[in-house]
Amino acid sequence: MKLDWNHIIDDQWTLLLDRDGVINRRIIDGYVTSWEEFEFLPGVLEALRIFAKRFRYIIVVTNQQGVGKGLMTMETVDAIHDRMCLEVEASDGRIDGILVCPQLASDPDNYRKPSPEMAYMACELFPDIDLKKCVMVGDGATDIEFGHNAGTKTIFIGEENPNADDTYSSLIDFANHLKQ
Repeated sequence: MKLDWNHIIDDQWTLLLDRDGVINRRIIDGYVTSWEEFEFLPGVLEALRIFAKRFRYIIVVTNQQGVGKGLMTMETVDAIHDRMCLEVEASDGRIDGILVCPQLASDPDNYRKPSPEMAYMACELFPDIDLKKCVMVGDGATDIEFGHNAGTKTIFIGEENPNADDTYSSLIDFANHLKQ
């Protein structure tokens, strides 16, 4: 049973989004290392347009350990994100911030999801964020664990995830639920 997000979410809420597998096509056993490899998932631009009207902030929180592995630079990741944001804005959507963890999972004291550190960084960027009024949307167990660790609501994109507050097949599926 889907939660009635329309009665939960108001204009004080923040949307936290994973990137690969939620916004763009995930490269299985690989990384998006250039804009040419970046492909929006179906309906994502429309979903971001809907979310822009419903959420106070929309923030991408993404692990990008391809940087730590030397497969790409932070400058490349930033360039991909710049292009992504231009495409989103051209479709009347918005992304208010992007937080990236380039560290390797094996790095000691890393802040990769499921560590809640990027949620705390979002609160530093936008001090009026209330983590109890955030929803984390992701397609991996670490995304849902991140949301729980940060004290947010959670939505899993994909098949059922018993640890998430709710599950949708895609970002546009969740956005269309909000339009009802």
